[in-house]
Amino acid sequence: MRSHASFAPSLLLVAAALAGCNDAKPPAPPAMQAPQVGVITLEARAVSVTAELAGRVVPSLIAEVRPQVSGIIEKRHFTEGTEVKEGEILYSIADAPYKSALDNAAAVLDRAQGAVTAAVNKAERYRSLSNRQVASLQDMEAARAAADQARADVAAAEANVAAAKINLDRTKVRAPIGGRIGTSALTVGALVTANQSNALATIQTLDPIYVDVPQSSTMVQRVRSDIAEGKLVPGAEGVRITLLLDERTEYKHHGVLKFTDVTVSEGTSTVTLRATFANPDRYLLPGMFVRGVVTLGTQQNAVLAPQRAVSRNPRGQATAMVAGEGDKAEARVLDVGRVIGGDWIVESGLKPGDRLIVDGLQRVRPGAPVRPVPFAPAPPPAAAKP
Repeated sequence: MRSHASFAPSLLLVAAALAGCNDAKPPAPPAMQAPQVGVITLEARAVSVTAELAGRVVPSLIAEVRPQVSGIIEKRHFTEGTEVKEGEILYSIADAPYKSALDNAAAVLDRAQGAVTAAVNKAERYRSLSNRQVASLQDMEAARAAADQARADVAAAEANVAAAKINLDRTKVRAPIGGRIGTSALTVGALVTANQSNALATIQTLDPIYVDVPQSSTMVQRVRSDIAEGKLVPGAEGVRITLLLDERTEYKHHGVLKFTDVTVSEGTSTVTLRATFANPDRYLLPGMFVRGVVTLGTQQNAVLAPQRAVSRNPRGQATAMVAGEGDKAEARVLDVGRVIGGDWIVESGLKPGDRLIVDGLQRVRPGAPVRPVPFAPAPPPAAAKP
């Protein structure tokens, strides 16, 4: 009986303690903190505007070697694939028939010169006799006409001699331009004809050399408009081009834009830009595919926005988020232009001094408070040791 009596007061104390706990209010949940975002403060600065284009290498001069007289090739004077100079003899054609033709033309000239001497002397005698009224006026005029005819025969004979000399000289087929000569289409002993359709060889001038780059006519017109409006300032040396031969190799000589085609391709709506490059080592060869980085000029007071901070809304418009007044997120609709590296050139929608949200965009909504901190890009990963 004592044990039950002592246990009752303990139960009363436990029940009172539980009742006091039920009357206490639960603790309030912690207040939501504004999400932390990484921001960059935009600045206006001058940027070099470039465009990467693809093109083909073409020779600055090209000439097909063809014979101008007919005959048998007696000798080839060059080594295929080497450099030749303008006027250098490339082929020798059998010249015996042409020497004979020159000798014949020279003999005809000597005969004509002898005939003109006799005709002139005869005309002079008839003039003297006519003055003394011994010869008729008709005889004098006939003698004078014969002298004129003899002089004409001499002129024709001299022309034939000159033509024979030209044909004899053409038996030596010379290089019309200087440059690198390709393979020979014919060998010694082959018969060639004057102005034949098949070329004997082809010569290409490789220094300097051209790079033809097709480009959208829209882009060309835009660049011209930007230059006219003062948005784009071209360099003092003109439009400069740097060649990229592959992913890691840059051609050591820079080129300058020298020519823009005046016709737009109907199929591709492009125009051809031609740049000139020095090629002393003959590293660039005709037909080679290259990529060119064209420096169009410098754009002053440009505002750049990283591509990672720009997205597209359902309408396709470029948008970005900034930390506005009171550290609240604010959405902006942008008008973006060219891409410079990993940045957009912003034409409108952002201005210098805006705090552009670059990191943490998935945690913010327009109008919601944010906690901006300077954005620090992650360091590049260390290269793995072999």
